[in-house]
Order: sequence, then structure tokens, then C-alpha cells
Amino acid sequence: MIDLHGQAGLPYVNRGVYTGSFQGMRYRLRKKEEEDKKVLEAVIYPEPFCFEKTAEEEKEYQDFPFTDEGFDGAIAWLNERYEARKKDWEKARKQTWT
Repeated sequence: MIDLHGQAGLPYVNRGVYTGSFQGMRYRLRKKEEEDKKVLEAVIYPEPFCFEKTAEEEKEYQDFPFTDEGFDGAIAWLNERYEARKKDWEKARKQTWT
């Protein structure tokens, strides 16, 4: 289970991009500015590559309000997507790249 409380939060994401991984699933949280408002963007994608090297069609995006409740919602979404696609993440973990 992904729990980012104590590691990251809105103050961290407000200053930069937060990336991590959990058992084959990589994720990224960042602040986006849209029409004079802040939005928290969450993205998931499979291992082994970084965000920039992963094909766009392998990424899944979701936006949340840039609030503490939105941050909690983003973490809940990461966990929900991990469970929903658990077989995909297990497959990504088992791939060997040479």
C-alpha cells in the first residue's frame, strides 16, 4: 500500500515533482497550473523506465484539487489503480531488460 504522508505532501509537490514506485507501478505527482488555479496531477505507468522514456499510451493520468483532500484522493487513486491492474504491475516487475 502506498502511503506518502510523512514523505511528500503539498508543500513538496508545490516546489517540485514527486516520483516513486511500488511493486512494478511507477507514479508521479506534480503541480499543474490551469487557468489561474493549481491542480495536482497524478500519473501511473509500468516499470522499468522513467516517465520521459515510457510510451504515452502506457501512462494513466488523473487530476485532483490542489488541496490536502486532493492529495489524499491522489494517494487513494494510486492504491486503487495498483489493485485494479495488479497483474500488469507484476508482469512489469518480472520483465528483464538487457
